[in-house]
Amino acid sequence: MPSLPFAKVQGLGNDFLVVDLRPGQPGALVRPSPLEPAVARALCDRHFGIGADGVLAILPGREGDARMRVINADGSEAEMCGNGIRCVAKLLWEKDADLRRPVLRIDTGAGLLSCTVDADDGRVRSVMVEMGQPRLTRAEIPMAGPPAERGVRVPLRIGDRGLSLTAVSMGNPHAVIFVDDDRADLRALAEEYGPEIEIDPLFPRRTNVEFARVRKGAIELVVWERGCGITLACGTGACATVVAGCLEGRVQAGAETAVHLLGGTLLITALASENHGFSGVQMRGPADVVYEAEVDPAHLVAAMD
Repeated sequence: MPSLPFAKVQGLGNDFLVVDLRPGQPGALVRPSPLEPAVARALCDRHFGIGADGVLAILPGREGDARMRVINADGSEAEMCGNGIRCVAKLLWEKDADLRRPVLRIDTGAGLLSCTVDADDGRVRSVMVEMGQPRLTRAEIPMAGPPAERGVRVPLRIGDRGLSLTAVSMGNPHAVIFVDDDRADLRALAEEYGPEIEIDPLFPRRTNVEFARVRKGAIELVVWERGCGITLACGTGACATVVAGCLEGRVQAGAETAVHLLGGTLLITALASENHGFSGVQMRGPADVVYEAEVDPAHLVAAMD
C-alpha cells in the first residue's frame, strides 16, 4: 500500500496536515484513510505521530473548485476551520495549475466560501476569506433555549465563577467571553474554564470557547478549540469574537479589527446589515507550508495501540 503524501502547513501557528484525496491523487488510494478518527488521532499526536491541530482533506468540489473536510486532533469532525481554509487555498493555488486564479471557491461544512489570493512570484502570501453570514439564533448555533432568541450576554456559572458569554456560529459554534480586567491572564482562564464550557449542556454539539479583551479598538484573544484544546490561532474564533464584540457594543461593525492571537494577528471585518444583523464576515491572514513528506498511516496507528 502506498504511503500518504501530506503537507504540514500552519496559519499563525494553528498547524495542520493537508492531504489531497481527490481522484487521481496518490493519497486517494491510501488505506487506512486519514479521515478515519483513529488515523487522524495518530497523525496528529505530537509525540508518536507527526503532530498537528487537525487533518485537512482536499476532496472534489460539489459547487466549488474543491471541498475541504476538517478532522480535529481528537478524531472528531469540525464543520469549518478559518485558518485551515487559508492553508488549503494556498496549496490549491500553488500546486494545481488549473486553479491558479485570483479567487478560489471552496466547499465546506459551513457552505461555499470564496478565497481571494494575494500572491507574489508564484507564492501565496495571504488569503482573504469571505466567511459568510454569522448565525446568531440559539437554533442555528446550536444552543439550548428559545430557538429564535439570540444568545447575547448569557450568564453562566462554572464552579464558583460567574461568566457572561455571547454565542455565535461561523458554521461551527463559539462561546465568546469578554474580560474587562486588564490584569487577567486570558490563557489561564481559557485553560481553566474552556474544557468545562466546551461540554456544557448549553451546547448540544459542544462549543469552541473564546476569552477576549478589547484594547484601543483591537482584540486580544485566546481560544480553547473544541476537540483540540488551546491553539495558537483560530480563524472562525476570531470572526465570531468580532461579531460578538459588535453585538455587545465593544467594537464597530464595518471596520477592520485586528485580532491578536497567541500565534499572530488576523484582520476581521464584520459587515453590518439591517435589523442589527450581519451580511457577512471577512477574514484576512497568512498561511505557510512548513514541509512536505510521506507517511505510512498504518504504522502510526499500530504504534499508538
